[in-house]
Amino acid sequence: MVERRAFGTLPSGEAVEEVVIRGGGLTASILTYGSLIRDLRLEGHGPALVLGFETLADYIAHSPYFGATPGRCANRVARGRCVIDGVAVELERNEKGIGHLHGGSDGIAVRNWTIRTLSDDAVTLDILDPDGRAGYPGNCRISVIYRLEEGAVLSVSYMAETDRPTLANLCQHSYFTLDGTETILGHELTIAADHYLPVDADSIPTGEQRPVKGTVFDFRKAKRVGEDQIDGRPVGYDHNYCLSAERRPKRPVASLKSPLSGVVMDVHTTEPGVQFYAGWKMNVPANGLHGRPYGPYAGLCLETQIWPDAVNHADFPNAVLRPAERLLQETDYIFRRA
Repeated sequence: MVERRAFGTLPSGEAVEEVVIRGGGLTASILTYGSLIRDLRLEGHGPALVLGFETLADYIAHSPYFGATPGRCANRVARGRCVIDGVAVELERNEKGIGHLHGGSDGIAVRNWTIRTLSDDAVTLDILDPDGRAGYPGNCRISVIYRLEEGAVLSVSYMAETDRPTLANLCQHSYFTLDGTETILGHELTIAADHYLPVDADSIPTGEQRPVKGTVFDFRKAKRVGEDQIDGRPVGYDHNYCLSAERRPKRPVASLKSPLSGVVMDVHTTEPGVQFYAGWKMNVPANGLHGRPYGPYAGLCLETQIWPDAVNHADFPNAVLRPAERLLQETDYIFRRA
């Protein structure tokens, strides 16, 4: 039976709600704040599969986008600048005062969404991102459907429409851990990509699409996240893997396994890229679910999306949404035991 309850109040006075849906052997807790996944459990497996907090105050003060929906343009835009149909666009430079990240400081990841439909195994939420917020042109209506399906499938579908040409790129930003231990360095990861995007000192793609072969970025065969090291430390992965040049029908692109628990998560998506972030920058000052401290590598992200800074590279996938078009981005997270 679906649960719906109060989760706290934002400084604006808006009430944040939590819903708990169940289906296919999964239980998911979803907040209206950021349309985020607060908790995710697999039947017969004790620990949470994602990182999260117990209170709204901790999300507001400490969350590095735990389970949220960044946007309206997820990931980075170099110098916060781009040109759309000949019109220069200046976005908020909310990352180090240099670049634009995840839709800006007041993006949809930190705003309250509205529940539109709710059933035992699914919830639909939406939000209007207004013209001019953080510099984005056009009013953009964004919605997400979280659905739990047979076979322990968490299905995530993002949709967006706009009244002016604009940037639009959405993703699920959960940090996954499949055994609840201190780090995910022992998890085994596979990513079906022959190329990745090198980045500069500000994590902006250089424009090169570099082969993974012969590098620490090669996950075409399963290997431990912490297997390769640089200067005696695990690699600080936070890079886009190039799955395709454009959006495709949903297909398998990645797989994550904990040898300790035997739990596997397969990722199927329509998206042309997946940003693999190993969580190496985390040092959260508040405890999370199960009272766990979240230090470096406590969880990892597999953000299925359009490539970062795509609007500034002619040979990257399209990240511009225009009136009369409808953006649809779909990803399934499929859990099983090895």
